[in-house]
Amino acid sequence: MSEKRVAMVTGGAGGIGRATSARLAKDGWHVAVVDLDGVSAQRVAAGLGQGHRGFPCDVSDEAQVLKLFAEVESGMGPVAALVCHAGGTSHTPEHHPRIAETSLEEWTSTEALNSRSTFLCVREYFRCRARQPVEHGRIVLTSSMAAQRGGGPAGVAYSAFKAAVLGFMRTAAAEGARAGITCNAIAPGAIETPALTRTNTAEAVELMARANPLRRIGQPAEIAATVAFLVSPDASYITGVTLDVNGGSAMR
Repeated sequence: MSEKRVAMVTGGAGGIGRATSARLAKDGWHVAVVDLDGVSAQRVAAGLGQGHRGFPCDVSDEAQVLKLFAEVESGMGPVAALVCHAGGTSHTPEHHPRIAETSLEEWTSTEALNSRSTFLCVREYFRCRARQPVEHGRIVLTSSMAAQRGGGPAGVAYSAFKAAVLGFMRTAAAEGARAGITCNAIAPGAIETPALTRTNTAEAVELMARANPLRRIGQPAEIAATVAFLVSPDASYITGVTLDVNGGSAMR
C-alpha cells in the first residue's frame, strides 16, 4: 500500500467508526476521521498517530460534504476508500413509535442522516475519482439487520432508510465497476456501542444476546475487520454484496 493511500471514515468518532479508523490505520492507511463532532474526530485522529486527520462535517449537508472532500483531497491526497458509517436513529427505550405515531420530522431527519448522507458522500467520491482515478477504489456502506428484517427497536424510518442504502449500493457498484471501484455494504446486527445502550434497555440488550445463535453481542472490532477486508486488494472481485455481520441473528 502506497504511503499516501487515504481512507475516509464518516461517523468516525462513533463506536464502530472509531474501531474502523483504528483498524485501517493499523493496516497502513492514512485515515480522514469525519464526524459531526469535530473535536471528537480530531481526538480520534490524534490517537491514531501521524498521517491521520479529523474533520468536522454534517454529511447530510451538501455544501459541507463538498468542502470536506476538497479539504481531504488537497490536504491528504485522493480518497481511495470511502467508508460510510454515519447514521443512527432518534429512538430511545422510551420512544419507539409505530408507523402511525412516527412524525414527518422524524422521518425526514432519519432519511438525512442515514440515506442522504450516503448519497452525498458517494456522489462526491465518484466525482473526485473521475477527475483523479485511483487504483483499487473502494466504497463500503453501512446498512443494518433492521433493513432486512423490518420492525425492531430502531423504528420504521431507520429500517426504511437503511434498506434504501442497500438499493443505492447496488447501483453504485454497477456504476463504479467501470472505473474499477467496488461498492459493498455491511449489515450489522446488535453491536456493543453507545448507540445500542442509548436505544435499548439493559434487559433488552441481554435478551438480544441470549437470542443470538452465538449467545453474545457483536464487537465494533468485528465490523472493522469486515471493512478492512472489503477495502483490501483481496476483495477486488467482490462488489454489489451485502455482508451480514450479526452472529446468525438473521440468516439468508
